[in-house]
Amino acid sequence: MTIDKHSIWFLLNGEPVVVENQSPTRSVLSFLRQEKGLIGTKEGCAEGDCGACTVVIGELVKGELQTRTVNACILFLPTLDGKALFTVEYLRRMNNELHPVQQAMVDCHGSQCGFCTPGIVMSLWDKYNEYSDSDTRPDRQELADHLSGNLCRCTGYKPILEAGWKMFELPASPLSRQPIIDALSQYCRDSSLQLQHPDASFDAPRTIEELTTLRAARPKATVLAGGTDVGLWVNKLARPVTDIIYLGNVAELKSVRTEQNRLHIGAGVSLSDAYARAVEHYPQLLEMEKRFASVPVRNSGTLGGNVANGSPIGDSMPWLMALGAEVQLLGKGTQRTLALEELYTGYMQNSMQDGEIIGSVIIPLPVEGQQFRTYKLSKRFDSDISAVCAAFNLVLSDGIITSARIAFGGMAATSQRAAACEASLNGKAWNEETLSAARQALAGDYTPMSDMRASAAYRQRTCVNLLQRYFLETRLENPLGEHQTSVFARSEVTA
Repeated sequence: MTIDKHSIWFLLNGEPVVVENQSPTRSVLSFLRQEKGLIGTKEGCAEGDCGACTVVIGELVKGELQTRTVNACILFLPTLDGKALFTVEYLRRMNNELHPVQQAMVDCHGSQCGFCTPGIVMSLWDKYNEYSDSDTRPDRQELADHLSGNLCRCTGYKPILEAGWKMFELPASPLSRQPIIDALSQYCRDSSLQLQHPDASFDAPRTIEELTTLRAARPKATVLAGGTDVGLWVNKLARPVTDIIYLGNVAELKSVRTEQNRLHIGAGVSLSDAYARAVEHYPQLLEMEKRFASVPVRNSGTLGGNVANGSPIGDSMPWLMALGAEVQLLGKGTQRTLALEELYTGYMQNSMQDGEIIGSVIIPLPVEGQQFRTYKLSKRFDSDISAVCAAFNLVLSDGIITSARIAFGGMAATSQRAAACEASLNGKAWNEETLSAARQALAGDYTPMSDMRASAAYRQRTCVNLLQRYFLETRLENPLGEHQTSVFARSEVTA
């Protein structure tokens, strides 16, 4: 089945849909409600925070169907091309009985006003299908983590979590994957997706060469990856986005490989996959992985997009800088590599040249004697923006610091290394005296601002306190051992 390059094709609740003459910046949520009458998916915040619009996207990965939750409100319609979309209406049975997920929500009184319920049901359904062929079941924490992108103002979360346990006790109703796999396998394009509309254009190249050629010809075009930021430009800022180059179909940008003791993560790799691979080498990142945005946002967003965005409160940059990460920049027939801290020149500004895109993020793997930690301070544990994000990476040899890399987010116009603090540490013994000097140096490394998340004074105080915490966790006599990542309960980590 060959699809015209000017049409969008996807499966909607198992049925093929061909879409033409739609604005490339139209959200999936708007299309579902206004064009298809599928009003179970709700609009709450329109910025990917509340989860009322949660749907499940399916795509073929190595011949298997991979399903993940995403926020329909910030997902542009053309990004569905070649994929499967499931909404809460898909759970309806022929005999009108409730799906076990829905029945469990009823039995456990997990719904009150009902507005957020469809999104919660879809998140639970995604987890239900993950375990449908397994003898094991998710524990309470796994369910809570998976629901991090679903907010409920009425019931609290106890009955919702109870429903997450009970859904496995009811008669099973797993997703029938093979018909979806068969349908998606028939999808074929003989050329890249190219949409022209009075509102905007949308090009989805399939190779690096095609991408860099397009980018060279249109250096002012908006480069779209996950859309978790660009979607807000449209929904919240009413900002016109008229020329879009989409990275999601370039296979080379979606690969992860280990080469010469370095982890290469393509710019199109989702945050979920990128963090999962990084955690394999740096288990100290596990808490940051859970606290970075929500599950649907991590499923949509990419590590390359997070780096390209360059927000001073982006949680990836501090730990990447502390580990000595680099970015590979690609242009038409060109390639260069920069240390990540050299990429940023000011607030939301970078040193990329016209026509360049980020090809990959390159992370050195652990070395002997390395002591790495990262911490996040925010008002909520889940799905919240950092007031301060810190990352520390010392390499010790016989108790002497041979390398010091420290970076903070939320303390300056960009994520930034603590140069004076690093200088005070290099070549010194990792002891109380060195710590005292490092604290004083760190206090002069940044001039933070006050905003709705924290005052400047709070940021100054906590950044120094986090250095103290890092010392307590990593000093040689620490009986907890070098792999201890947290000695505080969740409530003590947050501001």
